Amino acid sequence: MSRSISDLMRNNPFGGPLTPVNCESPTGLKVNPTRTIAAAAAASPSSGGDYSCEHGSTKFFALCGLGGIISCGTTHTALVPLDLVKCRIQVNPEKYGGIFKGFKVTLAEASVRELGKGWAPTLFGYSAQGLCKFGFYEIFKVFYSDLIGEERTYLWRTSLYLAASASAEFFADIALCPMEAVKVRIQTQPGFANTLREGLPKLYKEEGVWGFYKGIVPLWCRQIPYTMMKFACFERTVEALYKYVVPKPRAECTKSEQLVVTFVAGYIAGVFCAIVSHPADTIVSKLNQQKGSTFVEVGKKLGFWGMWKGLVPRIIMIGTLTALQWFIYDGVKVYFRLPRPPPPEMPESLKRKLEAEKSGH
Repeated sequence: MSRSISDLMRNNPFGGPLTPVNCESPTGLKVNPTRTIAAAAAASPSSGGDYSCEHGSTKFFALCGLGGIISCGTTHTALVPLDLVKCRIQVNPEKYGGIFKGFKVTLAEASVRELGKGWAPTLFGYSAQGLCKFGFYEIFKVFYSDLIGEERTYLWRTSLYLAASASAEFFADIALCPMEAVKVRIQTQPGFANTLREGLPKLYKEEGVWGFYKGIVPLWCRQIPYTMMKFACFERTVEALYKYVVPKPRAECTKSEQLVVTFVAGYIAGVFCAIVSHPADTIVSKLNQQKGSTFVEVGKKLGFWGMWKGLVPRIIMIGTLTALQWFIYDGVKVYFRLPRPPPPEMPESLKRKLEAEKSGH
């Protein structure tokens, strides 16, 4: 731990992809001074120059956290109308039915402004979550990579993504939980409050600090599997797309082409995210609606099929949400000229070991 994260990064495969090469000959032969030569994992020719910071530096992690704030805060807030209808379907399926009936009933009972209920706790809550989710993911990915070494990082990369994302989401949910509790009550309890300024003090007065965190366990049960799928599925899908679908290496793709791949991989990951986390999401909605209830009590009352109410709108919402989040997050990295390592490649040391094993047989 005496070494800085920057020092750790120099010795693992997630380090900055550009490695300058000294091309001057010891005999005095000069090369073309206008030519730049880089290692095989070079950035795209269209990258536009050097990076603004080193991969793994404090500035890198801070800007990744900023990217998380922008990507999560804006996308969740933009989808508040769909989220509101989804929550109401979950807590009162008899009244709101499916997604189209849910919108129809909601608009029939109130004005269009009703669809914006809960936007403020959504914005603040998911901005805080995004800061921790993406920022800590990058930190934990570096930390765990250094612990297991370069070769195991490649061989166990899926496990690395799962461990780093789960660790990050644990802290992200602690940041999110208070705002999530207020949001769900505003959206699903008629007369509770119309704004964050009304709802926050009212919840504290009625239930104390515990009222903000009584949903933390089901929130972990919902968000940690969701985030593990979100990051691991995204990382491996990007790797597969460049390997089997995109007709040229990532280094030869323009930034726009790379962002398209990011969006497609994000949407695929989002569909799986919605499915694995939906039962816990339904329980969270019910738990925050019903005072004094517990995670187990709500689960028993809902039953197996009851936990899957509202799945279709959630797939649409989470698929779009996840794709946009990855697109925005990657776009922030491009804007700030942050290092964006290409899909991992087998280390040379591991290649030599495998070749030696083959020749031994």
